[in-house]
Amino acid sequence: MAFQKVMISGVNTAELTVLKEEEKIALLKEIRDTGSKEARDRLIQGNLRLVLSVIQRFASRGEDMDDLFQIGVVGLIKAIQNFDLSKEVRFSTYCVPMISGELRRYLRDYNQIKVSRSLRDLAYQAMQAKERLTVQFQREPTVTEIAAEIGAKREDVVVALESISDPVSLYEPVYSDSGDTLYVLDQIRDRDTMESWMGELSLRDAIRQLDKREQNILFLRFFRGKTQTEVAGEIGISQAQVSRLEKHAIRKVREAARENIV
Repeated sequence: MAFQKVMISGVNTAELTVLKEEEKIALLKEIRDTGSKEARDRLIQGNLRLVLSVIQRFASRGEDMDDLFQIGVVGLIKAIQNFDLSKEVRFSTYCVPMISGELRRYLRDYNQIKVSRSLRDLAYQAMQAKERLTVQFQREPTVTEIAAEIGAKREDVVVALESISDPVSLYEPVYSDSGDTLYVLDQIRDRDTMESWMGELSLRDAIRQLDKREQNILFLRFFRGKTQTEVAGEIGISQAQVSRLEKHAIRKVREAARENIV
């Protein structure tokens, strides 16, 4: 079956070759023994379709596919550099978590919602441990195994990984049968009354109407528990400006929420 022509980063995907596993191992040995640049380039070219298959998982993020492809190739190159020929592991099996990890690091570092450095560092350690354990166990490790590998508490690892995970839309379909689609929103339990549920939706809608800086200030203050001084240092303005923007944002949210409820 012909592969559909798609141009990504100047590469015609219809012309990409696919190497057999024994060809990959032979090229890896040549790279180790001679440092051959030609062998390295052939190995990269022979695994670009693997990169394409991995970046499809991240396509829904709205990121530029050329950027994702280039980051995925970086992950592929790291896999080539770090692959251990003494292990009885398929090269593609080793590559996939390496490419995925590189893409997640890129998306994490350029996420609009900033995560604290300590949490980001823990998530980075956990992702590296996950890559190592995936190769060691030949399966995806559990959170408990990852926590034990890096000497951290299980709950801390869960929080760290969740902090860099992709957000899910309330209207993300989770099941479809005969045209009757079930969305994430349909699975959310109404914890209190319909009135409180509508009030929460109105509040969220009101917050969405704020500009990015106001949203970030409220997020850091009330979801991350930072002081106004800490927020000021993080976003590069004075504490007085944070206080003024915070009050203004809260007033706008209250007014918008009242209008939505009415």
